[in-house]
Amino acid sequence: MATFRYCSECNNLLYPREKRSTRELMFACRNCNHIEPSQNTCIYRHEIVHAPSEQTMVITDLSSDPTLPRTNSNPCPRCGHAEAVFFQSQSRAADTKMTLYYVCCNKTCQHRWTSA
Repeated sequence: MATFRYCSECNNLLYPREKRSTRELMFACRNCNHIEPSQNTCIYRHEIVHAPSEQTMVITDLSSDPTLPRTNSNPCPRCGHAEAVFFQSQSRAADTKMTLYYVCCNKTCQHRWTSA
C-alpha cells in the first residue's frame, strides 16, 4: 500500500526521485533541499487517459444544457428525433481531426453519435 510522506523541515509532500549515481530511490521535497532514502523500492503510478468519445459519456443530460448549440439538420440515427445538441471534440492532439459530437434531445433516447 502506498503512503504519503512529508518533509520533516517544511511539511510539504515528498516526491520520489532517483539518485542516479547509486541507482537508489529517494524522496525529495520540491520546496526545500530535504532528501531522504526510501524504505520501499516500489513506485506506483496511476494514469487515466480519456479518449474524446469517453469524455462525452461522463456528462449526463447534455440535451438540456442551455449553453450548447442546437441543430435540426442532423436527426438522431436511433429514434429519428430532429433536434440535437452538438459540441466539438476537446482533444488537443495535432493529428486529431475536428469531430462534432451530437446528443439527441429526445428525453427517452439521448443517443450520442459523431459526425462522419
